Amino acid sequence: MRRSGGLSGIYTMAVAGVFLAGFFLTVVFGAQTYREIAEGQSRNNEARALLSYISTCVRMNDTPGAVRVSREEGEPVLVIADGQSGYAIRIYRYGDSLVEDYGEADGALYPDMAQVIGETEEFRIEELENGAYAVVTDAGRVLFGLRSEKGVAAND
Repeated sequence: MRRSGGLSGIYTMAVAGVFLAGFFLTVVFGAQTYREIAEGQSRNNEARALLSYISTCVRMNDTPGAVRVSREEGEPVLVIADGQSGYAIRIYRYGDSLVEDYGEADGALYPDMAQVIGETEEFRIEELENGAYAVVTDAGRVLFGLRSEKGVAAND
């Protein structure tokens, strides 16, 4: 009888060890999967925030003729006029970042003092029909138009 009791103790310990190892592996792989999902969601949110920011800037300054596209050293600059003040938000790519600065609408850009909006390797502005625009970045494409201009509806 003593022998069968010793074997059952070893068997019990082995089963407990297998369950403990399984639990440990579940925690390790679960934590790694959670980290990957959280990082992916964070990247997605940052990308969406970049496009939403541009769309919001346009909507906040929705007056006729407020949006235009200029070029500085061959790169596109989205100029969003601030009412009739002669000043504007200028959004452009500097290095690998999309930046904005605020200054005279036709004045020089100040990339060293510009606020970084987000990281992107691509920044294109397409002028569409009826005064609508499309801004393309690594994060995707956002469409917008000025509601204040007759016949143009803002789209997201």
